[in-house]
Amino acid sequence: MRSSVAHVHDMVSRITPADALEAEHRSSTLSWLSSTDDVFRRVKPVEPPQHLVSYVVPVDPVDGSVLLVDHINAGLWLPPGGHVEPDEDPALTARREVGEELGLSGAGLASAPVFLTVSRTVGQDAGHTDVSLWFVLESGRDQPLTPDAGEFHRVRWWSRDELAAADPARFDPHLRRFLAKPQ
Repeated sequence: MRSSVAHVHDMVSRITPADALEAEHRSSTLSWLSSTDDVFRRVKPVEPPQHLVSYVVPVDPVDGSVLLVDHINAGLWLPPGGHVEPDEDPALTARREVGEELGLSGAGLASAPVFLTVSRTVGQDAGHTDVSLWFVLESGRDQPLTPDAGEFHRVRWWSRDELAAADPARFDPHLRRFLAKPQ
């Protein structure tokens, strides 16, 4: 196993599943990582047809609100993030992506993912599977942002109550499960 894939395998093995679906995703991801080294996206958007993504969920430490982006391609409110480059550490991907997409330094970023999902993509780049490692970024709502207008319609902070009242079809299908997981 390639060392970069072995590192991801170790990261995934350390995630404690919060529910049966996350346990299933963890098990299938560990099997996938053990069976191939072709886990990094090489050709946009779908080669290989299953590849790694790092999501970053900025969370305000004062009120627990989360920052989400209205993603142009997906047509959903998602955490910021992106594809893990070949042999890149997913934690470095997370740091790089919040810098590129929001202008944040990544100070306060967790060193390990706290959640794992496996999802078929939707929207303009639909048709492949993202294996997403979810990282938490402690970030206050007062942090200045420079959102990437080419990727997002909007960026906004959502309170937990606003998310609970919103139409779940407009969000990543696993967001509510992430929010329910003890951090």
